[in-house]
Amino acid sequence: METELDDEVVVVGGGVIGLTTAVVLAERGRRVRLWTREPVERTTSVVAGGLWWPYRIEPVALAQTWALRSLDVYEELAARPDRTGVRLVEGVLGETGPDEVGAWASTRLPGLRASTAAEYAGRGLWARLPLIDMSTHLPWLRERLVAAGGMVETRAVADLGGIRAPVVVNCTGLGARDLVPDAAVRPVRGQLVVVENPGVRTWLVSADQASGTTTYFLPQPGRLLLGGTAEEDDWSAEPDPRVAEAIVRRCAELRPEIAGARVLRHLVGLRPARHAVRLERETLPDGRLLVHNYGHGGAGVTVAWGCAQEAAGLAGLREGREN
Repeated sequence: METELDDEVVVVGGGVIGLTTAVVLAERGRRVRLWTREPVERTTSVVAGGLWWPYRIEPVALAQTWALRSLDVYEELAARPDRTGVRLVEGVLGETGPDEVGAWASTRLPGLRASTAAEYAGRGLWARLPLIDMSTHLPWLRERLVAAGGMVETRAVADLGGIRAPVVVNCTGLGARDLVPDAAVRPVRGQLVVVENPGVRTWLVSADQASGTTTYFLPQPGRLLLGGTAEEDDWSAEPDPRVAEAIVRRCAELRPEIAGARVLRHLVGLRPARHAVRLERETLPDGRLLVHNYGHGGAGVTVAWGCAQEAAGLAGLREGREN
């Protein structure tokens, strides 16, 4: 059993949701320990493409609110891209028109416009959005947490109720399926191909309504990420060569120069999907507080700061300003 401190919060889960939540809590004056089963560089969040836009997340209205709160933070972090991993990059959301984006985005992103034929062959929406390099951003979040007095410990958790702290925040993502337990949490498998960037400077996301596939490429420092897949209830973490070939082929149809790009790596991540994000608190039998913050699907990066701020509120802490 752990020694309990009156002002201590234990955050369980070292992905982008757990790290961001721990940072917000620590910077609002709490003594924070982050427990992560894997080092942050090996969490599912590392595989995320990193484009800010609500994707595969419910409920939609709340997700939009959380996303806009996160956008405020990312826009400030983009002033220090080398340190934070956050850049503002232009690109096209395919199969989307300006009239199809609600006021939540159009009023906040005044630069939205219909893409030109030279930018995208089909109907698309040109936007300048945060693109987060997770290989830089996650270690930066860890450093920011430590600078705020927090601690990061690599350790597995078998029982949330057995953690001896006044407040426990559950940010375990897919792990919540067994740990809570919550059978509503399901994997949605995503596969990516990392290639040398042949000169692509803008991102693109294109959806094929007939096949249900989504194709995208995202320029990150020193590489280009190609995707993707969304295979529900697939637990395989091994890259499928045939899927990888199909991803490269689809991306090359949109940008022919991608066809000859040298492959650097193959990645697979399991998105922690749920019918709705669970962001709520419960009181344990002994009076301690357990806050749940999981089930963000493919939009963990997009809503991380908004959800972290709400989780801090559920833990009883006043609002602060994160940047």
